[in-house]
Amino acid sequence: MKNFKKIIAVATIVGVLGVTGAAYAVGATTPAGIAAGLTGKSVEEITALRAAGTTYGAIANEAGKLDEFKAQTLEQKKIILDQRVKDGNLTQAQADQIYASIKTNQVNCDATANAEIGKRNGVGFGQGMGMGKGAGQHNGGGFGARMNR
Repeated sequence: MKNFKKIIAVATIVGVLGVTGAAYAVGATTPAGIAAGLTGKSVEEITALRAAGTTYGAIANEAGKLDEFKAQTLEQKKIILDQRVKDGNLTQAQADQIYASIKTNQVNCDATANAEIGKRNGVGFGQGMGMGKGAGQHNGGGFGARMNR
C-alpha cells in the first residue's frame, strides 16, 4: 500500500510536469506565444492586446523584435506545412508554393496586417477551437468542400 501511494504521487508529479511542458510548448508555437517570448510579456497580455486590435507583428515591432518575430513565425508555419504534407492534406508542391508566398509577403510586412499572409492560399494557420477544418485549398478563401474526418 505504501508503494502504491508513492507510485500515485510520482505519476501525479510527472503528469503535472508533462501538462506544464505541453502548455509551454503550445504557447511557444502560436503567434501569441512567439510574441510573448520575444517581448517579455505574458501570453495573456499579448492576447489582450491582440483582442484590442493590435497585431502580433505590431506588438513585436514596438519591442524592436519584428525581424525575430517574422523569422520564428515563418519557421513555425513551415513546421505546420510539413505536418499537413505528412498528414496528406497538402502535396509537397502545394506546401512549397504556400511557403514561397509567405516568404515573399514577409518581405513587405510592416506589422500593419496589410499583407494578409497566407490568406490568398486558403491557409490561415489558425490555432482556434477546431472550427473550419474544411479542405480550404479551393479558391483561396477556404470555401472548399468540408471533409469530415
